Amino acid sequence: MTGESGREPAEDAPLWVFGYGSLIWNPGFPFAETRPGRLPGYRRAFCLRSIRYRGTPEAPGLVLALDPAPEADCRGLLYRVAPGAEAETRAYLRHREMSNLSYHEVMARVELDGADPMAPPEDRAVPALCYVMNVSHENYAPMPLEAQAEIIAGAAGPAGPNRDYLHNTVAHLRELGLPDAELERLDRMVRARQAPPAPAPETGPEGA
Repeated sequence: MTGESGREPAEDAPLWVFGYGSLIWNPGFPFAETRPGRLPGYRRAFCLRSIRYRGTPEAPGLVLALDPAPEADCRGLLYRVAPGAEAETRAYLRHREMSNLSYHEVMARVELDGADPMAPPEDRAVPALCYVMNVSHENYAPMPLEAQAEIIAGAAGPAGPNRDYLHNTVAHLRELGLPDAELERLDRMVRARQAPPAPAPETGPEGA
């Protein structure tokens, strides 16, 4: 599938993939190069219920998606797929990201961080595979940060605790120099819910 903002690359052109969540710290495919990039028109958000990986049908978790937002952009990591591995990488990503049709696969134009603004357009951005939220899907669940924190702090699934997914993403975005202010705030909120309650202050005998 090709999105409105990009075109399928020529058959012999490199294949780029845009990672914004778990692909940043667990790509799962061979790559030859990484570059920081920015995808206009989307925001990174915990807006997709997870009932198979970070939650269960009885107690869903939340995972990240690229939520359409015309005035926003999302910073992430571009991977140039290793030459010769393009077909297997597409197949792997479709199995990983699209098993329940909660994402759309689009080829979008992703801006290269640090590119010379005076350079030709083809040197400032690349067409990249992006997996964006299918907002018609039954598991699309936009909600306030407080509600997200409550779910993420307690949910768990076969892939582990929901909070680990958040913590890993935040940590790797920091390491890459791409901190996300909203995710940083959410991370603090979830950690506060994990912390043991503070001990009650000691008091003297009743009536003292």
